[in-house]
Amino acid sequence: MSTADDIALVKKQEAELVPPVFDEAVAYEIGSAIRARALAQNLSLVVDIRTWDRQLFFTATAGTSFDNAEWVRRKINSVRRFQRASYRLVLERGEAPFPPQSGADPADYVIAGGGFPIRVTGAGIVGALTISGLPGRDDHGVAVDALCDHLRLDKKSFALPKQ
Repeated sequence: MSTADDIALVKKQEAELVPPVFDEAVAYEIGSAIRARALAQNLSLVVDIRTWDRQLFFTATAGTSFDNAEWVRRKINSVRRFQRASYRLVLERGEAPFPPQSGADPADYVIAGGGFPIRVTGAGIVGALTISGLPGRDDHGVAVDALCDHLRLDKKSFALPKQ
């Protein structure tokens, strides 16, 4: 697949991985499923699920550090500001920091995979599901898999190919 194909698939993920409802119970269900996967596969992950005004779920598994939580914070800011998956930013712009004229200070924003917008039917983007601990494409894939499982959709039709 080309970068253009990957971008088109991420746009499909953003448009179709949309829960009809998003609240504390949904955040807990999705987050708990990601944590269970991380423990079963021995993955070191930080997971944050939130609306823009508050955190609804947070977990960190063994092997993570303060740096992972900082990456999550910066990915959340990027998702919120640019209204797209942070991995889509990687595909569209590359991983170089935002230029100074963008006003997106690298201390607060990052171009790295793992932040996924939570869009609710009829409401638009209301928050983010954000993961740090794996390479960016894999962080993104964990988020997509979890949303597919929650929505009972076929993961294969939404998964980016392995690189």
